[in-house]
Amino acid sequence: MITILLADDHPVVRAGLRAVLETEPDLRVVAQAGTADEAVRTAVDLTSAQPPGLDVVLMDLQFGREMAGVDATARITALSAAPRVLILTTYDTDADILAAVEAGASGYLLKDAPPDELLAAVRTAAAGQSALAPAVALRLMDRMRTPDQSLSRRETQVLTLVADGRSNQQIARELFISEATVKSHLVHIFTKLGVDSRTAATAAARRRGLIRR
Repeated sequence: MITILLADDHPVVRAGLRAVLETEPDLRVVAQAGTADEAVRTAVDLTSAQPPGLDVVLMDLQFGREMAGVDATARITALSAAPRVLILTTYDTDADILAAVEAGASGYLLKDAPPDELLAAVRTAAAGQSALAPAVALRLMDRMRTPDQSLSRRETQVLTLVADGRSNQQIARELFISEATVKSHLVHIFTKLGVDSRTAATAAARRRGLIRR
């Protein structure tokens, strides 16, 4: 039996997911969480039980102003006897995908995935394998094919903050780097995107799906 925790701030979404998952005899939803913080607490409780009672966490990325799903993912995957975390979200940007992978997510699915794909991904994640939506896998493969044109994780972070209207000084403070390093990242970003301004870089990145619109 594969035991599952649903973490999403929309009760209707959780109810829909539970209905799909529990049609399968080998899947059981053992807990639900409406915030990322609650997801972490619940995962801690379930994994500390004897025997550990949690195999997979289905994690949304966005929880309003609460802790983000990617932060909860990092905390959960760092636990002893940690469950697998499968991201289920509406966002398919490079920034979100890279952050989730870096946080230790075992898979990444979009919420418009058909039920069969969701069920297969849960089983794949529970088996300790990677479960990526086809579109997400394609994006990662494109990054591998053209590394000289792909933004690094840090460059994506810098550009996301630029898109949010942050100054170089604010970006440096938030990322704990120097302003000179921020400027260096921006030069590399402009070169890779073929632009010459912050506004053009933001527009190009959104158009290419590198950061959220």
